[in-house]
Amino acid sequence: MMAFSGSPLDRADHIRVDNDALAGLMNWRARVLLMDGLLPGVDDMGGLVWGSLADVPQDAELVFLGMLDGKAHFVPVPGEGADGPAYAMPRAWQLMTQLSPPDLAIYGGARSLADWHARHRFCARCGSATKLVKGGWQRHCDNCGADHFPRTDPVTIMLVEHEDRLLLGRQPRFPPKMYSALAGFVEPGETIEEAVAREIHEEAGVRVRDVRYIASQPWPFPSQLMIGCTSVADDPTLTIDTTELEDARWFTREELQAARAAGEAGTDLLYFPRPFAIAHHLVCWWLDR
Repeated sequence: MMAFSGSPLDRADHIRVDNDALAGLMNWRARVLLMDGLLPGVDDMGGLVWGSLADVPQDAELVFLGMLDGKAHFVPVPGEGADGPAYAMPRAWQLMTQLSPPDLAIYGGARSLADWHARHRFCARCGSATKLVKGGWQRHCDNCGADHFPRTDPVTIMLVEHEDRLLLGRQPRFPPKMYSALAGFVEPGETIEEAVAREIHEEAGVRVRDVRYIASQPWPFPSQLMIGCTSVADDPTLTIDTTELEDARWFTREELQAARAAGEAGTDLLYFPRPFAIAHHLVCWWLDR
């Protein structure tokens, strides 16, 4: 299963839009996800830490995550949103490795929502303070009437194949020997296929064809949908944009198989993409076809 996917919560949209029903669920049975800012609370058994409404301030903004086992689940909005990218949060990754797949999926969705609310307390139209409505799946501005919704940013992440080789790249922030699939945000006015072709050409100077969708992954840093694709290049000549990539190169099937077999130790050439990332699943898909 893809990391951050497969949440067991029922999002219960019919409850979100019913203020009376939502208020009726805010009782002693309600469960509140307890976090340290945006870090997950993890108990001694490696599970998420849940509390009750008594564990949060009465004036806390609470986002309704959904229903599970007949109980409403909430997450409080922290005082501040995220202040850095995913790779700059080693403590978060350490904690997340302890979570089961269902707990990781719950945390991922909760983190995305809580972070969005913490960073969108004011109206983008008039600058006035907004309020949480519909259980936290919307914010409303009483001053100008504007409604704002939690957003998910689409990002393409793609394999490029040429004569049984894959193109992978590395950014300067990556650990030594770490390579991954190229990726980039879908821009306004683009299809997924167009975004794949543009990003690959911008970053590596390669023209591609036959773009196909493979799989997707929710990525809560801060709130993205990784859209995994594959493509084919006819000309392998690379022209690397060094403002985006430190390096990019073609890897043979044998080199990638050896890196996968080596696990976290890696080979002298590279580390295989880590299992929590969709790049891992994309390269495995290509190797196992």
